[in-house]
Amino acid sequence: MASKKQYGLVGRNISYSFSKAYFAEKFERENYKNHTYENFDIQEIFEFPGILKNNPDLKGLNVTIPYKEVVIPFLDKMSKNALKIGAVNTIKFTSSGKTKGYNTDFYGFKKSLQPILKPHHQKALILGTGGASKAVAYALRLLGITYIFASREASEKTITYEQIHASTFEEYQIIINCTPLGTSPNVEVCPAIPYQYFSEKHIAYDLIYNPEETLFLKKAKENGAVTKNGHEMLVFQAEKAWKIWNK
Repeated sequence: MASKKQYGLVGRNISYSFSKAYFAEKFERENYKNHTYENFDIQEIFEFPGILKNNPDLKGLNVTIPYKEVVIPFLDKMSKNALKIGAVNTIKFTSSGKTKGYNTDFYGFKKSLQPILKPHHQKALILGTGGASKAVAYALRLLGITYIFASREASEKTITYEQIHASTFEEYQIIINCTPLGTSPNVEVCPAIPYQYFSEKHIAYDLIYNPEETLFLKKAKENGAVTKNGHEMLVFQAEKAWKIWNK
């Protein structure tokens, strides 16, 4: 009998997760026997070692909000990209039983953004400063796009939401929502920015995929912006994770 291969997602309140349904369907479609994918819903990161201890058949994990950064001290090794980004969303278990952190978010984001870029898309405004925003920033650097973060508090590389005005929209042609604001079931909220300054010159990109069109995307689209949600990014990052786990 073939040995069991277990995969899973580590996060908090992840019953909505894309990953579990995606991989369950993939395993069935591609006839991977004895492969399972489970949600490991934990309230605090210190519960993470228990997942490893109680699941000896684990071959790979995905990591989501809010653990992409705080999981790092629990890992044995890191890939170069994950080290540069400072966030992990994929963990591989090596043949010697060691854990190695990777980041496939930046790959998924980069691959999904590229087809809608035009020559005038030179600068990006990233809403949020969590682990996902770090991967987005890294991808933008690889694409040669300069960026600034927006957050509740200002710093050297960050402006506050109150500082976003018409001139901000003139300077930054790509606006990316890396916050969880607008995720189902809380679909009536969105980042507090002046949406009236979006135009057909802008790309509004939301990492959220549920709902398909967030309030952020809806309001940007009403003002002419090209919009894209995070679904394609998730598919690209999931397939990249699968390759890492099986290489």
